[in-house]
Amino acid sequence: PHQNETRKSETTLTCSSVVFSRHAIARMFERQVEAQEVLETLENGETIESYPEDTPYPSALILWHVGGKAVHVLVARDLESKQCIIVTAYFPDTTQWEPGFRKRRQGS
Repeated sequence: PHQNETRKSETTLTCSSVVFSRHAIARMFERQVEAQEVLETLENGETIESYPEDTPYPSALILWHVGGKAVHVLVARDLESKQCIIVTAYFPDTTQWEPGFRKRRQGS
């Protein structure tokens, strides 16, 4: 594992609770992403992209490795209640992401 995968990221979100959007549940089912993989990513992952202007809540793309596989989770966070809403989750594609899955390939 990479060095930063063994420690909790300073940018990890603190959530009062976690809810899965209908979209996330449907995509997780299609992509065979387990809820536990999403929760582990949320708890331990590294924020690789931030979207502070997203509505209704700011969101972030989080990367973590579970069982040797990279996982991306897009999560929105209600700043008042601190509730985290899982927007979607997927295993990133090497054709769209640079090695390490932290940066999108040019043209993706």
